[in-house]
Parts: sequence; structure tokens; C-alpha cells
Amino acid sequence: MKIAVFGLGYVGTVSAACLARDGNEVIGVDINPQKTEMINAGHTPIIEPRLGEMIDAAVKSSRLTATQNAEEAVAATDMAVVCVSTPSQPNGNLDDRHLAKVAEEIGASMRGLNRRYTVVVRSTALPGTMREKIIPLLEEHAGGRAGEDFGVCYHPEFLREGSAIDDYDQPPKIVIGSEDDASRDALERVYVNQDVQRIYTTIEEAELLKYIDNCWHALKVAFGNEFGRICHKLGVDGRRVMSMFVQDTKLNISPKYLQPGYAFGGSCLPKDLRAMTYLGRNRLDLSLPVLDSIMASNAVHIEAGLDLVREAGHREVGLVGLSFKPETDDLRESPLVTLAERLIGKGYQLRIYDPSVSLAKLMGGNKSYIEQAIPHIAELLVPKVDDLLAHAKTVVIGHRADVAEKLAVLQSEDHAIVDLAGLLWDRQTDNQGYLGIGW
Repeated sequence: MKIAVFGLGYVGTVSAACLARDGNEVIGVDINPQKTEMINAGHTPIIEPRLGEMIDAAVKSSRLTATQNAEEAVAATDMAVVCVSTPSQPNGNLDDRHLAKVAEEIGASMRGLNRRYTVVVRSTALPGTMREKIIPLLEEHAGGRAGEDFGVCYHPEFLREGSAIDDYDQPPKIVIGSEDDASRDALERVYVNQDVQRIYTTIEEAELLKYIDNCWHALKVAFGNEFGRICHKLGVDGRRVMSMFVQDTKLNISPKYLQPGYAFGGSCLPKDLRAMTYLGRNRLDLSLPVLDSIMASNAVHIEAGLDLVREAGHREVGLVGLSFKPETDDLRESPLVTLAERLIGKGYQLRIYDPSVSLAKLMGGNKSYIEQAIPHIAELLVPKVDDLLAHAKTVVIGHRADVAEKLAVLQSEDHAIVDLAGLLWDRQTDNQGYLGIGW
């Protein structure tokens, strides 16, 4: 393929070198003459293992050149891969001025082309940037429609400095956000040698996925460091403890607990979080901002559920689920109990259905808890889901209970469904009566 790579910084230089190595004809584009001169001389403008040799070989084989002229680069290629920087502004917002400027230049250079051209953006961009700014700029300056007259993809990169070439060859995933098959297929041709997972999605989801990845990595580093400080104070080897922690790929390093849903509760997580933050604060004299923030974040998420019920607009509410998770009668620190209490306090007419919570069967701590702490909620339990549905104008799904078919029928102008468990996530419609907490 004939490809122009805009922006010869870290991602752009690595991408240009790898694309040329794989047999493509590549033109690097940058406003900095020092970078283009270095590339044309067969030298790398950045430090990265093996990159210098790759650039030298690609230049000598005439598969890689560099220029400051955007129009010249677009005229000689069929695809632009945009890798310009999007640094932080002082207020934390993303500075996408370089990206917007390149979009204008590429758009103007596409005007009058007698062939389909594909624009692939790899620069990190906040969700909505492509739709609200970059695509309109391309359309305005090209005089055409994205997806019809030219192609557009958002294609986030997952390159780590120091191992970028290996990451390019074997990325954790290849993500392509596009809205037409021709654009996606054009980009796919670049990756004929990479036998890794493909993810095809929307442009907005592809934009956001990059941020989810990086924020998760940052959280993991901070989490590991906080427990490292705890371990150090306790005379425990933090490296050994965390190496044991990551051996659990069933729960710890896995998709478990990483789906949007409702707040956590139960007898373990809240109790152990409080104990650990108490230990750090009062016995070890440690500041643990990540651990300290988890319970506060959980409380905000409970409030988000209440906000969705308010948004639904009905006073007659039915709650499916009361225990902290399905198929258990454990009510201790259940976020659904908290939600029920908040709804009662706000004057909602509430009914609750939970097949695992039966007053006749409760024993021990659960029985004492419901009799002493929340007897007002116990009075609202109904034995059958039909009793709940006969009462409710808004149904709140707190559990993934076996009531999906009956609830799906309810979606109408007269009823609303607040889904906190993702029960109807895969069958939601355009009906305004369906509200999901994270989808």
C-alpha cells in the first residue's frame, strides 16, 4: 500500500518504520524539518530499540521518505495515518489543535482526488472529537462526505516505549472504529501479518477504549504501589505478595467485576476495605488515596441508581432483588437495601421481589438484621414477581433474576425499566422507558 504517516513523533516514527518494513511505500509528514531530514538520511528522530536499523533499511530500499508537504504526501498515497500529538492543556483538557490542523490539511489535499482516500486517526482523542470536530473538518475541506466520498477510521495505538516494535507486531488487540466496511477493509490490509484479536466497533467506542486502557493501567500501578507501602511498613515482601495476587486469573486478573453494574456490598468487600484503610491511616501512618476513595465511589454509584429512578418519573416502583447479589439471602451492606431505604425516604410507593429472601426461611444474622434494622422493608416484600409488576410503573432490576421475558413486555410509554444489572442490556430497544446505569 501507499501510506502517508502524519506526525513523526514516537507513534508516527515507529508506525512509519514498521509499515515500510512490511513492504508498504511510506511517506512521513512532519512540520519539523529536522525530523524529516533525519528520516531521509536514514536516522531515527527518537530512541527506541531496533528502530534505527529499520529506518536505515527502509530508506535505502526507497520504501520510506519524509516531507513537510502534506499535499504532496496525500497526492502520492491512498491512506493517511495520523499520529500527531494531543498533549494536555494546563486545565487537564486535551489539546487537539495539531490534530485539527492536520485534518484541515488532509481534507484540502483530498479535494479533487479521483480515487477513494482513507484517513486513519491514531492520535489519542477524547470521545466525540472525531464526530464533532475532525470529521466535519475533513468534510468541509475535502468537499465530500465521510464514508461515501472518502473513508475514516479511528484506530487507537497500544505501543509501549521500549518495546514499541514488538507491540506493533503483536499488539494486545487491533481496534478499528469505523462506520463503513470499505474504510475498515482498507485498514485491515495493513495488518495481514498480525494474527491477533480484531475488535470492530464504533468510532466513539474506539476513542473511549484507549482511555479506559490507560486509566486502568494507571489504577493498577497506584493500587500496587499502595499495597507495596503497606507491605513495607508491615515487614512483608510486597513483590512476593503481589506476584501471588496476579496468579489468580479467575477473579483477580480477569473480566470478573469489570462490567458496569450496580454498587458492591456484602459481608466482605466493605468490611475489608474499611479495615485496610484504618490500618494504613491509624497504625501505619500511611496515605492511601486509591483505597480511601473506593467506598466514596461506591456511595456515589448508589446515588446514581436513585437518580435513574427519579428520571423515570413514576412514584410506583418495584425493586427486583434485595440481597447484595443474586441467589443469596445475605442482606449485609446490600446496596439494594440502601437504595430501597432511600426510595422509601423519598416517598416512593415501593414493592420488592427477591426469591432468595423469604422471611420464613431467614435465620441467624440475616433474620436479626431484617427484623431489627429494616423491618419497614420486610413489609414491602411480595411473594411473586407478578405482584410486583401489577404495582410498579417503574421496575428497578437489581439482580439478574429470571424475569427478563416479563420485563421486556413492560417497555412502553406507561412503564419504565431501570436496569442496574444488565439483564436487558442485549435486548434494549430505542424505547425511552429503558434506562441502563452504565450502558
